[in-house]
Amino acid sequence: MKALIWGVFGLLALCWTGLATASVQITEWLLTLVASGQATDAAVAAGQWPVPAWLALWIDPAWLKAMQGAWLTLVQWLAQVLPSAGGLMSWITPLVWITWALGMLCLLVPAIALHWLSGRLKTPATLRNAQP
Repeated sequence: MKALIWGVFGLLALCWTGLATASVQITEWLLTLVASGQATDAAVAAGQWPVPAWLALWIDPAWLKAMQGAWLTLVQWLAQVLPSAGGLMSWITPLVWITWALGMLCLLVPAIALHWLSGRLKTPATLRNAQP
């Protein structure tokens, strides 16, 4: 039972660590794009993307055009607000890793509690020579 508890903890910890690592890398990449102006160019290209016929069956094209316009406005606003993304990255990275540490603590406390609880529980003894 204890091996199962720590195995699940290890799997969840690995997934949580991967998510934190990916978040730092993606944030750094996005901030670099915004700082260089490439994000605005990409948003303009995405805003001009035509809606395929098969997608129009599932999503209203007018709604999709409104979402594209909102995305373009957001990216253009970010490009003006965040001219130097390097300074922003210097505090986002520690914030992500502090959140990671708190998440690991939230995983570790129940794992320790379950480990302790599994050691305290006694399996019921089987009755031998019991008369029905």
